[in-house]
Amino acid sequence: MSTDEPAARWEKLQDTIAAVRKETARVIVGQEAVVEQLLTSLLCRGHCLVVGVPGLAKTLLVSTLGRILGLKFQRIQFTPDLMPTDITGSEILQTADDGSRSFRFAPGPVFANLLLADEINRTPPKTQAALLEAMQEKQVTISGVTHRLEEPFLVFATQNPIEHEGTYPLPEAQLDRFFYMLNIGYPGMDEEGEIVRRTTGREQPVASAVLDPAGVMDLQDAVHDVPLPESVLQAILRLVHATRPDSPHATPEVKNYVAFGAGPRASQCLARAVRALALLRGRSAASVEEIRDAALPILRHRIIPNYNATGEGVTTDSLISRLLTTLD
Repeated sequence: MSTDEPAARWEKLQDTIAAVRKETARVIVGQEAVVEQLLTSLLCRGHCLVVGVPGLAKTLLVSTLGRILGLKFQRIQFTPDLMPTDITGSEILQTADDGSRSFRFAPGPVFANLLLADEINRTPPKTQAALLEAMQEKQVTISGVTHRLEEPFLVFATQNPIEHEGTYPLPEAQLDRFFYMLNIGYPGMDEEGEIVRRTTGREQPVASAVLDPAGVMDLQDAVHDVPLPESVLQAILRLVHATRPDSPHATPEVKNYVAFGAGPRASQCLARAVRALALLRGRSAASVEEIRDAALPILRHRIIPNYNATGEGVTTDSLISRLLTTLD
């Protein structure tokens, strides 16, 4: 392979990333950091939980990305009466012309490239668990028969943080399957003004596809080629170990406020995320700066605070932010 080929591939990847960002900005006002984190999760083949109050365009953001990336998109509105088969599909009895009967598998909406699980915490744990096998194994099993899901497969779920009536908090085992947990805040006044102008006129912008599933998988494969310096890996390990109260790297705050720290999956996710962020930013290698930007969405749902933290109002975000100040 000539030395020009990697450089040409890198330029092509950067052109593709720039086109995705530009097309997203035609529909989504602001939220550049959130878009970057969603793309990071996607490039890392990781599922993402998006938390925000109603009206912040969480659903629009995910569906727009699906359209731009050329992915088969499905949306499920999670409700208390949703059944597991409403997600995975079921076998239905079919009668042939000759009168014979047989069961035929009818795939559910989980058979997509990008699945939006809207308000995932509004459905009971039994239905939430229907996603576990799909998220972890990229397959579903119905009546003893395993059905593989098409690659790429990603679950982007939304959750309303202020609605508690009729909700079922996600268990830690399922939370840990989400690569990222993103918090979306309110837009600024200028951004909100632009949102009103775009969405209340006669014509509204619609995104166009700039990629296809094969192109998305090419970007995902390119993440593995981004170098991870040993110094960055050691910084990741120190940060994750510092979240564990029984670790020699734990700070007094962690020992006082944390019941359980982040596990090895957090280190793996951080290593993948910093590579993906470096690729999205056109950098030749991952750095500590990418750790600072990826740490909160990766660690906030993997650290379990104790009663001291709950009583004193200490959040996991504040603990992580203080740990990040110790990075070189």
